[in-house]
Amino acid sequence: MSFWSSLVNHFLVAFGVVFGAGCFSGIAAVINDRPPLKAMNDMSYFVKVWAIAIALGGSFDSLEMFEKGILHGQIRHMIREVACIIAAMIGANIGAYVIKLIAFAGNRMP
Repeated sequence: MSFWSSLVNHFLVAFGVVFGAGCFSGIAAVINDRPPLKAMNDMSYFVKVWAIAIALGGSFDSLEMFEKGILHGQIRHMIREVACIIAAMIGANIGAYVIKLIAFAGNRMP
């Protein structure tokens, strides 16, 4: 897998985890007779850290790349891993902002 496709993959997986968790928590809130927009907003912020971990495929691969970068002098691997972590963080944050936008628009409806 090329570097750019890996970045896109990490971004979209993190985005999908946060967005999907927010949407399904809204459905669960409707079933349980709770306010769905608040449940969606709360869940999207709670899941962000887990979405990043899922997008990276677990933290051990990231730690192994840092080990190669620091101990074996392969800085290129470490920079790539940092870029993948940043892409996952951006994806998770954008997913949370989209859920927040949906909740904001839902509260503005008459």
